[in-house]
Amino acid sequence: MKNLIYIILICPLLALGQTLNEDKSALDTEWDLTESEWKNRLTELEYYVLRQKGTEYAFTGTYWDNKETGIYRCKACQLALFTSDTKYKSNTGWPSFWEPINTENVAEEKDFELGIIRTEVVCSRCGGHLGHVFPDGPKPTGLRYCLNSAALDFEIEKIKK
Repeated sequence: MKNLIYIILICPLLALGQTLNEDKSALDTEWDLTESEWKNRLTELEYYVLRQKGTEYAFTGTYWDNKETGIYRCKACQLALFTSDTKYKSNTGWPSFWEPINTENVAEEKDFELGIIRTEVVCSRCGGHLGHVFPDGPKPTGLRYCLNSAALDFEIEKIKK
């Protein structure tokens, strides 16, 4: 009877976990680095956030209150992710956006880490952890991409003369 319960309840959960693991084959091979290589390229905080799926403290990151016009890029590989046009004040202490530059530039994965189901956002080029997306954002998408400043670089838009 215990084996039957195991098969009915546990096996589907294990299979679900397997399907939700990051598909490394989808990553750009140029960015499929060893952990040692990532540690050499990133600061300690950047490595913690991007590679270990950490979170910086609210209201401490460089970009949570940035009002400059420009493009937010992945800190690890420089892929363009979000523009200041879609950034908004969410009062969460993290940079928040309602839409990426291109949906192909970010990937979403299920995150069960805190005992609740959340949607993790990762860079589709290098697999770096960016933050999470929630369904409580403003119109037109209703989404809140809540990101870590440590996972981002910002390129100020140059004024054309």
